[in-house]
Amino acid sequence: MGLDKKTVKIIALLSGGLILFAWMLNNAAEVLRLFSLLLGTLAPFVIGLALAFALNVPMRALETHLFARMKAKSERGAHAARMLSFVLTLVLLVLGIGVVSLIVIPEMGNTFVLLGKQLPAFFKNVQTQGEQLAKHLPEAEALVSSLNLDWGSIGNSLVGFLRNGATSVLGSTVQVATSVFSGAFNFFIGFIFAAYILLSKEKLGVQTRRVLYSWLPVARADRFLYIASLTENTFSRFLTGQCLEALILGTMFFVSMLIFRLPYAMLIAVVVALTALIPMFGAYIGFAIGAFLIMVVNPMQALWFLILLLVLQQIENNLIYPRVVGGSIGLPAMWVMVAVTIGGSVMGVAGMLLMVPAASVVYALARENTQHRLLRRKVPADRYAQHTEEPK
Repeated sequence: MGLDKKTVKIIALLSGGLILFAWMLNNAAEVLRLFSLLLGTLAPFVIGLALAFALNVPMRALETHLFARMKAKSERGAHAARMLSFVLTLVLLVLGIGVVSLIVIPEMGNTFVLLGKQLPAFFKNVQTQGEQLAKHLPEAEALVSSLNLDWGSIGNSLVGFLRNGATSVLGSTVQVATSVFSGAFNFFIGFIFAAYILLSKEKLGVQTRRVLYSWLPVARADRFLYIASLTENTFSRFLTGQCLEALILGTMFFVSMLIFRLPYAMLIAVVVALTALIPMFGAYIGFAIGAFLIMVVNPMQALWFLILLLVLQQIENNLIYPRVVGGSIGLPAMWVMVAVTIGGSVMGVAGMLLMVPAASVVYALARENTQHRLLRRKVPADRYAQHTEEPK
């Protein structure tokens, strides 16, 4: 019995794939080197795609709401609205970075100077508090005495470590100059690529659809465009929701710390807002930094900060995040945690940011496919609806 053309084609593809896979295993070092070279070559374009996607969110909002009338008048008006939206987006981005820098950098400088002055006194205070506690607890006194710790020496060593670390960082500036220049060059090329994408995205979209429909069956091209649209909408909603959630959380901390007269209100609020951009676990980094800074100044105020943290964290987890971020991407909280854990273990912070919307896309497609299969098989809804009785 002869084989038809389709079967021969499948066998040829499988054989070629197995041969290629075996060659890659035998030449793993060379393959990794080529892959690294390819990533380095494509780095500017990857950066450009990421910039274009992120900037498209505020740019599209400005173009739709602020310049809608200009866009509807004529083709020239639409082009002018696109250009103005792009320029205004860049201006807002630069202003945002400038404001954050003006707030954080001077505060960080003052904070490190203050820490250098107060750390020895802080450790001495800890030693005094430990001695007072030991008077009431004889067992603790014996334990503290057996440790024989010199807190003054420890404080001086820590301050010296910080100074030596700063000197080491300054001394290695020459070594990292090449990497900085390479990163700046990649970012510059990526920015130009992003600008081209944003200013001609409709034209690029038409060209992409022409290529898809010319090479793929209509049904597969439609499916590909549907998944691409779902992915773009999901990532846009996630980015918008995550930024809004971080802004709300930072504002809540700033106002609350001002009410309770806790130190470093502005610095801690900005740090919490920035770290909250990392889903689920990012804000805890800001919390730890804030607790340490306040503890050096006043341990009792640090205790009040922790109580404030617990209250605001409950509000954030139960009200803000599910409504602002979780609801916008349609992913249950359990799967958000799974996505963040897997993404963080594989790709670090970038994996946390990418895995949540990616998991939302997969969840939406799986839910759609499951519903389609249930309807096609004509399974009654009472078979899979929530119930407590055993089905008959």
